[in-house]
Amino acid sequence: MKTTVSTAIAALALVSATQLSAQEQEPPTGDPFAEDSVFDDNWISIGVGGVYSPSYDGSDDYVFTPIPIVQGRLGGIGIDPRPAGLALDFLPDAESGVDISAGISARIRNNRADRIKDEVVEQYGELDTAIEVGPTVGLSFPGLLNPFDSLTVSTDVLFDVAGAHSGFTVSPSVTYFTPLSRAAIASISLSTNWVNDDYAEYYYSVPQINFVQPGVALPAFDADGGFDRAGVNLLLGYDLDGDATNGGLALIAFGGYSRLLGDAKETPFTSIRGDADQWSAALGIGYTF
Repeated sequence: MKTTVSTAIAALALVSATQLSAQEQEPPTGDPFAEDSVFDDNWISIGVGGVYSPSYDGSDDYVFTPIPIVQGRLGGIGIDPRPAGLALDFLPDAESGVDISAGISARIRNNRADRIKDEVVEQYGELDTAIEVGPTVGLSFPGLLNPFDSLTVSTDVLFDVAGAHSGFTVSPSVTYFTPLSRAAIASISLSTNWVNDDYAEYYYSVPQINFVQPGVALPAFDADGGFDRAGVNLLLGYDLDGDATNGGLALIAFGGYSRLLGDAKETPFTSIRGDADQWSAALGIGYTF
């Protein structure tokens, strides 16, 4: 799991979806989101953040990485951030009821491509950077526990088009989102990830290598595909002028935990040199206009 602060900044923008759904229906008395919103038409959010996360999947060494973020809706096409990438939603937002999203997602995966802090793992060399592209679909159910919350179920299916691992992944997730006030939001998501044999072989297999320096080599390991992780993310966001509907600056704090599964856990890169428990934390700031 490499969910980053981009997801957190996106969640603050998701206030708009629940607000608009409530506006299309009869808003309750005292509805704090009854007036026009910056999200009613074309809008864009840009931001920057920093994430503190493992140096590779399965590492127990952590690195800090700055990241840019883009989120919005332009010309009827939704732009949603992904870890190290983005997704485009080609379906219009539903005026009421269940909202369906469908489009294309893409990301850059640089797992063990650079910044390997473990000296033993580093001896096995850097891997190529993967560029992954594929379809994304989702369903969002508004107004579950209050007029402005939502539950979203989504899945990305990504194929490596750069010839690095030459495999594919399937990443389903479930996210519950709710405003805490006119300015603050909270979101919790559960996710898992399934990988095919090509992906697992590339990232989790350990070749038989005889190094000149004794004691450096790890045991050989042949990895197979399957579910390689499951995790939970929690975020909090706050609009700095106290009103999320008018855009402007917002701050986000994010924390995540995932547990590596199957051969992602059993590979010596994790079981000997790293840790199956993976943590991440992020802070970010974004501006919406």
